[in-house]
Amino acid sequence: MVVYVYSITSEDHPRNLNGVAGVGDPPAKLRTVANKGLCAVISDMPAGLRARRRDVLAHQEVQERLMADGAVLPLQFGMTAEDDDAVLAVLEGSAGEYGERLRAVDGSTEYNLKCSWEEEALVRGILLESDEARELNTAIRSGSGSPQMSLALGELVAREAELRQEALAKGIVEALRPYVRDESPSAPGGQDFLSISFLVPQDREEMFLATEISLANQLGEDCDVRLRGPLPPYSFV
Repeated sequence: MVVYVYSITSEDHPRNLNGVAGVGDPPAKLRTVANKGLCAVISDMPAGLRARRRDVLAHQEVQERLMADGAVLPLQFGMTAEDDDAVLAVLEGSAGEYGERLRAVDGSTEYNLKCSWEEEALVRGILLESDEARELNTAIRSGSGSPQMSLALGELVAREAELRQEALAKGIVEALRPYVRDESPSAPGGQDFLSISFLVPQDREEMFLATEISLANQLGEDCDVRLRGPLPPYSFV
């Protein structure tokens, strides 16, 4: 029977899941299988499972309960295996890798940081600080500019905006890096110029958060800094 796989822990993890239900309606009963010093938390796969709010929260609650008692490798919502034996085979075949990842995330949580720059403020800053952009803009606004000038200004602003955002993203990451154990960047979406997850040890969490707040204050209202966490370390499995 197809099984739903929630997470992987060490075999000596307490796995205190009393009162925690699995995904599905009615909720599936959680159970564990162990091999090579590792343990996987699984349940039978409910029919017609989709990413409904109730099921996503149930999946998340399993991770949070396990994290309270030790290291856990949280698997993404919807991870399945053919049956219990298939899970056991994966634990056996990847025991060294999973053991290493458990040691790496032990005592740490994930924080996800996304940043975007208000477009008008970004363009305004470029026009104020770039002589070339300002001259082109003045000529265009006066009516003496050519279509080629408008194209040149657009290209200049786009290029300068990309350079500024890259530099700012690098500066933000470098400021936070002393307080993290690992980092996992991802492609920014929408207006974001930075999307990155950090693995933050508990003994550096306070300084990490204080630094993030300080950065957000320095950047001001024109830069939208969004931090989510603490989270299970999905990005570091």
